[in-house]
Amino acid sequence: MIRTIRLLLATALLAAMSCAAQQLPGETAGGPAGGESVTGVELKGKAPVNPETLRVVLPKPKEATLSNGLRVALLEDHKLPTFSMQLLVHGGGLADPADRHGLAMATAALLSEGTKQRSSREIAEQLASLGAVFNAGASPSSGETSIGITGLIENADAILALVADVIRNPQFPEGELDKFKSRFLSQLQYQRSLPGFLAQEQFMRAVYGGEHPASYIVPPESVLQALTPADLAAYHRAWYRPNNSILIAHGDLTLQELVVKLERAFAGWSSHEIPGRASPALAPPEKARVLLIDRPGSVQTSLWVGGLGIERDSEDYFAVLVMNHILGGGPASRLFINLREDKGYTYGVSSAFTGSTFPGIMVASTDVRTAVTEGALHELMAEITRIGTEPVSEIELKNAKRALVGRFARSLDSPQALIANVATQKIYGLPDDYWDMYPRHVEAITPADVQRVARKYYDPQRLQIIAVGDGASVRKVLAKYGEVEGAAPAANAR
Repeated sequence: MIRTIRLLLATALLAAMSCAAQQLPGETAGGPAGGESVTGVELKGKAPVNPETLRVVLPKPKEATLSNGLRVALLEDHKLPTFSMQLLVHGGGLADPADRHGLAMATAALLSEGTKQRSSREIAEQLASLGAVFNAGASPSSGETSIGITGLIENADAILALVADVIRNPQFPEGELDKFKSRFLSQLQYQRSLPGFLAQEQFMRAVYGGEHPASYIVPPESVLQALTPADLAAYHRAWYRPNNSILIAHGDLTLQELVVKLERAFAGWSSHEIPGRASPALAPPEKARVLLIDRPGSVQTSLWVGGLGIERDSEDYFAVLVMNHILGGGPASRLFINLREDKGYTYGVSSAFTGSTFPGIMVASTDVRTAVTEGALHELMAEITRIGTEPVSEIELKNAKRALVGRFARSLDSPQALIANVATQKIYGLPDDYWDMYPRHVEAITPADVQRVARKYYDPQRLQIIAVGDGASVRKVLAKYGEVEGAAPAANAR
């Protein structure tokens, strides 16, 4: 359970920035394979992208639908006697009632804490004896609950029988729910002592306004405390249905073998009418704001700057992907070279973006010493402005494309990445050849594309600047960018 709590809190820190079907190979940190000297940093190994790399035809999943309505997609791979599966249950945190943010998260976390046939301990011991790994999770803003299963193919039948019991028949014992709440809230108390966590929490509230589920990277404490086993059971009963799920598998078996095993394991799991799911409409913040969470005596300042971004199926996706890599996507990015290598303001600085069925975020962030807050924020804002007002150089663009295409190619050796690719294609209705065309889409991006999306999504008229630090030291610095508003931590949010 402690490991589960830690995993959930780690997920929460990145809830707005990652999800198996949202954040995919090539979207975040990592530098190019090589390039020219930039601000004293020499980037060697300047091998060009082989044109053949841009012509890929990835294996297509073989698909079937079980008698109970569960959709199945399989990527056959007979190199190793193993399998990996991901069951995606549509709903996730986006299906939480407005006064129950965190219900999907708690339901997923307690799936393996006891069924009608097995106790929590028995489930853990049987998984260990079979050499299997089981995990389940959902964030307050996720569109799906994700359940992962891996193991040896020789144990597949036993593993699936066990996992099917966990998925179909969880009991959500009150004692286990109480332990979950206690441990989660204890860990959360520690997380809220970290400036970076507070900055992310405030940033999400600033961008999403407090009503949308994405406003929460963790559930409000009062809501979590009020959850009952009956609440979890009702959520499970409504959403955990085969006709509301898709199972994506990779491994050493055929589609026919997989269907037989799944029909046997999930016999009796019945389809049901699924409730409607609606989220509040979103619009970019109406104006630029500067928000300060005062931590008197803090030796560092955590800075988050950005705003509302794109949906995952946006036509701007690849332009944003390339722009983000150039701005802050790794050790050869502008932010990293400027703030760390040149100025020495920080150990780490980056930019990131997300996208789901609703617009994600666009953000640049760093933690710096209080004494250099002024210089760090100045350079952060200067780089955000520059990428939207000046065309990027051809060498920067080539290096970014080389890095992104290379990382994508390397990711194709990972079963988890292949499964995530299929999940993304299915969830967001992307074309069947989407991943085949990925390198070409990256290569098609121009300097004008990069400049256009930077100007659009880092709009200075709507930019949200969040700072967590010693107010007495940094308030005047922040005032150079607008009226400074006080912001309270979200510990007592509803």
